[in-house]
Amino acid sequence: MNISDAFYIGYITKTRGLKGELQLFFEFEDYAELDLDILFLEMDKKLVPYFVSAVKLQKNSTAYLYFEDIDHIDKAQPLLRKKVYLPNDKMPERDPDDFRYHDLIGFLVVDEHEGEIGEITDVQELPQQFVATVDFQGKELLFPLNDELILGIDAEDQVIEVDLPEGLVDLYRE
Repeated sequence: MNISDAFYIGYITKTRGLKGELQLFFEFEDYAELDLDILFLEMDKKLVPYFVSAVKLQKNSTAYLYFEDIDHIDKAQPLLRKKVYLPNDKMPERDPDDFRYHDLIGFLVVDEHEGEIGEITDVQELPQQFVATVDFQGKELLFPLNDELILGIDAEDQVIEVDLPEGLVDLYRE
């Protein structure tokens, strides 16, 4: 399977105990809805399947799991820090009305005073808020995503209207 045929859900953070138990940290928001019977780990830019024999989901975006044939810490160690994927056909269905900040990637940002700023290339979740990264004249312009700055979102045309703080855009100009 190719990476283009899969979606990223998280990575292996550490081992636990001596019997090969691993901790998976989820970077996928709806991790409780995932079917975790077979996971694909990225190794040398290829996806390698691992069959899950037991999994215990935790509330802190983690799970403890065992893979078949990984029955000792020495066999589990090489899997640390590997990215974990699932096939695209296992992506959970979402309600069309369930709009999230990550859905804004690809949207055009239009500021009330500056006009078109650029396209959102990434959305990061930080402890206090979500932050959008916009490609602005070849530079990465960052701004917080919150109700005070967002004036409107047109999902159909993929445009987000904002009122950025005065001087923010000037910081990114040459």
